[in-house]
Amino acid sequence: MNSPTDPGHINADSLISVIVPCYNVKPYLRRCIDSIASQASVNLEVIMVDDGSTDGTDKLCDTIAADDGRIRVIHKANGGLSDARNAGLDAATGPIVAFVDSDDFLPPRAISTMLTLMLATGADVVEGKQARVADGDNSIKETIAAIAPSHTFTQSEAITDVLYQRTLSCSACGRLLKRRLFERLRFPKGLLYEDLAIIYPLLLQVNKVAHTSACTYCYTQREASITGHFTPRRTDVLDILDRLLQQVRAEAPQYVAAVQSRRLSAHFNMLRIAPIERPEYKPLADRCWRVIKELRLGCLADPNVRLKNKLGIALSYAGQPALQWCMRHWPV
Repeated sequence: MNSPTDPGHINADSLISVIVPCYNVKPYLRRCIDSIASQASVNLEVIMVDDGSTDGTDKLCDTIAADDGRIRVIHKANGGLSDARNAGLDAATGPIVAFVDSDDFLPPRAISTMLTLMLATGADVVEGKQARVADGDNSIKETIAAIAPSHTFTQSEAITDVLYQRTLSCSACGRLLKRRLFERLRFPKGLLYEDLAIIYPLLLQVNKVAHTSACTYCYTQREASITGHFTPRRTDVLDILDRLLQQVRAEAPQYVAAVQSRRLSAHFNMLRIAPIERPEYKPLADRCWRVIKELRLGCLADPNVRLKNKLGIALSYAGQPALQWCMRHWPV
């Protein structure tokens, strides 16, 4: 049995290590940290990882930390989001970790709401809903993290749910995670969609995942963010899912259909966001079309595939030009 001094023991007073990667986010940083520091009824340490900022974020990190003994700063050379999160994980001391991107913020009671659910269910991961907030909107509604209905998933149910894109998210943010899940796991450096890259090995370690319909995270929609526009790095998602398919075929074939559904979504989305009319992106368009044709019949027959994918499949039978046109006008 775990004792209160056991680093794996979780109770209402357990230390929660909140990791905040920071890179050139000076206009957003204080809002983010204030929203974490003001979380009520929880025991926190906040680890701000300055990832080689050049806009004064580094100095602001130090200023903020000087006013609150729960906050400490790690300064490091720029290595990207995954590298910054990994540095935070290396420094974390609590048995529970949370990730907050520095241009986002938390609703009041978000952490206590998730901690209460973690204690009630014994889940290794607890997450809530995310709210999208327009850039420049600093409002936080007091009722946004109120008590709300919840659901608990077994490991198999959680993996299937994530891959079929139902309730659970791939995002590292907006959730509490037991730190033991990261003992042998780190975010892959240099990849976009790093959350998706670790979700399967992470879920392979859990017994239960709990979800609350309360909002636990406010995501700022920034045009300047790397996911706000297309870059060739966004094709990383296709490679990540190809590797995942190989892995589950070898180790857990019961998840192959779910991975194929997620691959179909990714290839549809790439046709929607990539400038495929430009000659240099023709190989990408051809790759997406080839995979869509390969997967469409099996996914159409799969009752678990979401309706949005099935509508895309139906459109694909009108041919590649028609599908590409429709993808460009597809509601997000």
